[in-house]
Amino acid sequence: MSGGRLVLVGTPIGNMGDLSPRAIDVLGRADVVACEDTRRTGRLLQHAGVRARAFLTVNDHTEVARVREVLERLDRGEVVAVVTDAGMPGISDPGERLVSAAASAGHLIEVVPGPSAAIAGLVGSGLAAGRFCFEGFLPRKGSGRSERLRALADERRTMVLYEAPHRLQRTLSDLADALGETRRCALGRELTKLHEEFWRGSLGAAATRCDEVEPRGEYVVVVDGAPEPAAATDDELSAAVRRLVGAGTSTRDAAAEVAAEFGVSRRRVYELAL
Repeated sequence: MSGGRLVLVGTPIGNMGDLSPRAIDVLGRADVVACEDTRRTGRLLQHAGVRARAFLTVNDHTEVARVREVLERLDRGEVVAVVTDAGMPGISDPGERLVSAAASAGHLIEVVPGPSAAIAGLVGSGLAAGRFCFEGFLPRKGSGRSERLRALADERRTMVLYEAPHRLQRTLSDLADALGETRRCALGRELTKLHEEFWRGSLGAAATRCDEVEPRGEYVVVVDGAPEPAAATDDELSAAVRRLVGAGTSTRDAAAEVAAEFGVSRRRVYELAL
């Protein structure tokens, strides 16, 4: 391999058979492999029959400090392969800062696609996968958590979250409180591993289940999006306009404001007002 470039390499999230031939080739030929844990990545490479030329530890604590060294290596024309302990770099894992810095410096960036727990959980959930948002781990406490939950209550896309087993029950209970106990969800556990399991039901039932069965393994939580709001009727639009006009707003301005609020055409509301 020649020419300095940063290569993001997807690695198995459980099943070693998911390491692609292309990933094996890149990891074996890279000048250095940037990884979260050299021991864990070393075992992965040993399983694949690959010996890395060099390792560079890049985790949540060291990523910022490693940016300069990675850029210097790229400037020298080296190939830096980036992996995490499992899945795709940058998805709730280190790698995002390295990519941003390398892109800003004008270096070539390549991606070797691989397993992702978020995508595996989504497509196995049975919920709509055409439009979705990835939330990762919710803030653990405080206003950040409550604000995020309020925002998710109105999110119409399917939502994908990660959660650790010891925090799963609380997260499901908080989601049920914020989004409603009847909102559909799916829990993916130990994806691609020997004890892979999907559970599907409502948020309320999921929270109750956690009280009865101790959660084990890492979880992907997939939640159905909020339903589309019911279309406003002519009577509702007319009443809204009358309230504004009665408060002193001109008919034209009231029609524009009501149209924006209800997501309907201004012409329709104006004709109703007249």
